[in-house]
Amino acid sequence: MSDPDFDKMPETALGWIDAGKGAALATVIRTWGSAPRPVGSQLAISSEAELAGSVSGGCVESAVVAEALEALEDGQCRILTYGVSDDEAFAVGLACGGEIRILVEPIGRGQGPSRDLVADLAARRAKRESCVYAVNLDSWERHVLAADDLKFGQAQADAVTADRSGPLAEDESWFLGIHAAPLRMAVVGAVHIAQPLMRMAALAGYDTILIDPREAFATPARFPDQRLTHDWPDRALADFGLDRRTAVVTLTHDPKIDDPAIISALGSGVFYLGSLGSKKTHAKRVARLTEAGFTDADIARIHAPVGADIGARSPAEIAISIMAQITERLRRPERGPGR
Repeated sequence: MSDPDFDKMPETALGWIDAGKGAALATVIRTWGSAPRPVGSQLAISSEAELAGSVSGGCVESAVVAEALEALEDGQCRILTYGVSDDEAFAVGLACGGEIRILVEPIGRGQGPSRDLVADLAARRAKRESCVYAVNLDSWERHVLAADDLKFGQAQADAVTADRSGPLAEDESWFLGIHAAPLRMAVVGAVHIAQPLMRMAALAGYDTILIDPREAFATPARFPDQRLTHDWPDRALADFGLDRRTAVVTLTHDPKIDDPAIISALGSGVFYLGSLGSKKTHAKRVARLTEAGFTDADIARIHAPVGADIGARSPAEIAISIMAQITERLRRPERGPGR
């Protein structure tokens, strides 16, 4: 959901319906090889053949549109499989071909989802709520689930965290379309590393905030066009809000500043918590947290020393290592501490 102009297919489809037209949604539900678009990508099609979004680089759209228009006539959902040839793949910027499977659903007709169900999905997205559109490809049973309504258990939780749509491993008749809230990152400490890190995080699609009560450090001159706050970290993080789509990074080395942020993060469901400091510094941090009543499992959630072990030395390289580690935790949650 990081591109607001491109990722509004349910909303666009509802607009067409409210304008008196028919609308269908086409969703990539599986890929093999070098597929042009990832699983979960969508194309909205109106009964007048208006289009929004994409399910490929252009090589199968016309065929999908034809099927969608037929679906709007007969009310039947369709599961379409296309092979993308090497020549077609090259034309849309890929090195080699692949295969994609696409679900076509006429909204409010026959086997398709009701308008109210799609409106529920759109309303949750408008409120920046992570949610799941679950559809059974055999029975056409459907649900729109809140992220914490774990009807499908840990697999669903991991899929929401990683923003990874796909078939349910335990029962592939279910497809889970993930509509995840925007990613967010709170950086505590307006130090040199924070300067490239804030820019990199923004480029990666995160809504960011920089927290540092030391006003001389967190200044617009040092961090132009960044959201800054001089509140103490526990207060700032409470206002920012912490959830499973949020990463927290502490960079000051100062327990007075870092510890309140770490304690706040450990009391939440953030998917990543990283803290700058040597092994010696972290050992002292562990002792303080243990004395404060945190368990070994709690403390193991902290990535310290922060960042992937790539031999980073400069502030920019350290920022790269932090973004790499955050990305791994996001996209491969099964590799996280205690998993």
